[in-house]
Amino acid sequence: MADNPQLNVVGTSPVRHDGVDKVTGRAIFGVDVALPGMLHARVLRSPHAHARIAHIDTSAADRLPGVAATVVGTDVPIEPLDGPAAFANPIRLKALNAMAQGTVMYHGHAVAAVAAVSPHVADEALRRIRVEYEVLTPVVDIPAALASDAPILHPDLRMETAGSFADDPSNVAKHLVLEEGDITSGFETADVVVERTFSTSTVHQGYIEPHNACAFWRSDGTLELHCSSQGHFGVRNEVSQILGIPISTIRVVPAEIGGGFGGKLTNYVAIPAVLLAQRSGRPVKMSMDRRETLLATGPAPAARIRARLGATKDGRLTAAHLEMHYEAGAFPGSSVGGGANCGLAPYRLENFRVDGYDVLVNKPKSQAYRAPGAPQAAFAVESVMDELSDDLGFDPVEFRLRNASAEGDIRPNGTRFNHVGNIDQMRAAQSSQHWQAPLARSAGRLIGRGVACGYWGNGGGTSSAVARLNRDGSVTLLESSPDIGGTRTSIAMQLAETLGIDVSQVHPRVPDTDSIAEGGNTAGSRTTFATGWAAIDAGRNLQQHMCRALDDVWELEPETVQVTDAGFAANGRVADFAKAAQLIIGEGEAPVGSSVSSPSLPGNAFATHVVDVEVDPETGKVDVLRYTAVHDVGRAVYPPYAEGQIEGGVAQGIGWALTEAYAYDSEGHLLNASLLDYRMPTSLDVPALETIMVEVPNPGHPYGVRGVGELPVVPPLAALANAIHDATGVRVTELPASPARVLAALNAAGASHSLSQKGT
Repeated sequence: MADNPQLNVVGTSPVRHDGVDKVTGRAIFGVDVALPGMLHARVLRSPHAHARIAHIDTSAADRLPGVAATVVGTDVPIEPLDGPAAFANPIRLKALNAMAQGTVMYHGHAVAAVAAVSPHVADEALRRIRVEYEVLTPVVDIPAALASDAPILHPDLRMETAGSFADDPSNVAKHLVLEEGDITSGFETADVVVERTFSTSTVHQGYIEPHNACAFWRSDGTLELHCSSQGHFGVRNEVSQILGIPISTIRVVPAEIGGGFGGKLTNYVAIPAVLLAQRSGRPVKMSMDRRETLLATGPAPAARIRARLGATKDGRLTAAHLEMHYEAGAFPGSSVGGGANCGLAPYRLENFRVDGYDVLVNKPKSQAYRAPGAPQAAFAVESVMDELSDDLGFDPVEFRLRNASAEGDIRPNGTRFNHVGNIDQMRAAQSSQHWQAPLARSAGRLIGRGVACGYWGNGGGTSSAVARLNRDGSVTLLESSPDIGGTRTSIAMQLAETLGIDVSQVHPRVPDTDSIAEGGNTAGSRTTFATGWAAIDAGRNLQQHMCRALDDVWELEPETVQVTDAGFAANGRVADFAKAAQLIIGEGEAPVGSSVSSPSLPGNAFATHVVDVEVDPETGKVDVLRYTAVHDVGRAVYPPYAEGQIEGGVAQGIGWALTEAYAYDSEGHLLNASLLDYRMPTSLDVPALETIMVEVPNPGHPYGVRGVGELPVVPPLAALANAIHDATGVRVTELPASPARVLAALNAAGASHSLSQKGT
């Protein structure tokens, strides 16, 4: 890692490469794709949360003029497996989630699909499909799933712990254990022990653009698939594996993406669209509406966490035990592992144990949502940390600093931190204007300040990049990772820095799956880091090819030309990058640099958030007055992008903490499947956000990059809960902290007492 203060491109703020197209409306998103002869498809979804499919009759729909094809769940090939093996195959579970076979597992589960000449004809065809259901008792939440008399959702499922399976069927798919030291002795040495149970609700990522896909089978038997996703290689691989189509015959064309946040790692309409296109012989386009998006895509899981932490009088943590239950939805695979790895990571602990449980309920299969699993875990841990600091008489930030993890300390997953900026960012928060400013408390107002820390272990994985030299001295950059919010620019900047050219001379593109080597998803805060690495390597490879080409052009011995700060030089001859390009391409050569890289040291990132709130004692409504987010970003390659990621994550965290929640009735029906009823925050709910970016370079990257995209959503839940407690004296343990929930807590605790204490 080069901690070089003389970088010319990295750290600047150029105009985004995709900016003009997006602000002028010219960018092509997945829903904009239109092919000649295209049909429109719609999906019939289950009205029940749990039911056996006794019979499906599509004949009336098939006879409707304008209908070209129908498909049902049994048209999706699924390997017949029994016992634990049936749940060890993730592709099999994805297929069952794509379209129901035998049993519908949640309200909105896809049952059948229709392709017709117009959306209106397709809608009418859906109304003509007859489905007979045998309604079953649903399992609607974690307590219901764990009850001794709970219906078992999958009779072949056995709880797995460290590779061993339980004897009896269960609604718990997995028991994860992380531990170090001896928590019994650790708690015995503690002077203060705090234990509380916390719960969070099912929440949606809230991306603007619904899921979409347009499938077309060509006459040569190859499949072309257009869609918005966080990984078009991932879509290609899933379609191949689920439908048994050779991967070499599938070409996935990416589009611009109207948000994802982890929710577009799975494409929920590609499978039926491909089947309908195959059956009809025509292109088929399928797009979800907003109701379908909320009903039948993967939200973040609800969680129930019991947190127990102990500390000595001098403010040293001695032990921690987390018992975490996360809702997986109808099929195994919640983000409990993320919560287990991240909840305790900001702190140095010699004795800890984390028990994580993956719990099945009759809800959509949960999916990633920005630092999956970590916000729920931080809500529990940081709330208890606040209570411990209060009981011991410590300033909340000082208490956290006394226990902050640093280089060499063990992470919950058993590995050790490399060089991290945890202490640096905590100190920046402690010295910030916000933390140092007095609260404007006055009689009759409940105002409080909260603080919370968070961690996310950014991902690495494989990425590919190609840097193609052009005659005019520019470089076309092909990269494997879809661009959700600015990575074309942040990656192009790293290539420009490597080549010593202006970023305006780099033209980034995200090509289809036939045009570049495979790369991982845009997820895990990995893209600027990992695909940036690939672009750097591709740039270095291009420079090597250019040196060899200049050896020939200048008629020099091999390996004579060298890269310099000014371009290229050898034996008194010099050429800047643009001149070298003219010379090389003028001689008929066309150098291309390429890389497929898997960097081994992704950056661990930490943050501390400070927030002020006011609570209305008459209604329980919480208003966010001021918010400061302090983040170690390693190095901000493109500062506006990094700052935007932080601000967006905070806004989502505010919604998660205060307003957002799926509302289910006792039969498992989703009651608020619209953005009128699912209450996301607006500009009226989010104050002007202050960001402080601390730069402690990551030793695993040439320019010190750490991921930024996911961590910002981790601390807000706890920070807001701690601020509410500071304002009212009431500890919120269940989110969202809605007005009704806060008012009930105030009434139970005695609001007048809180008002008299906090209003002075």
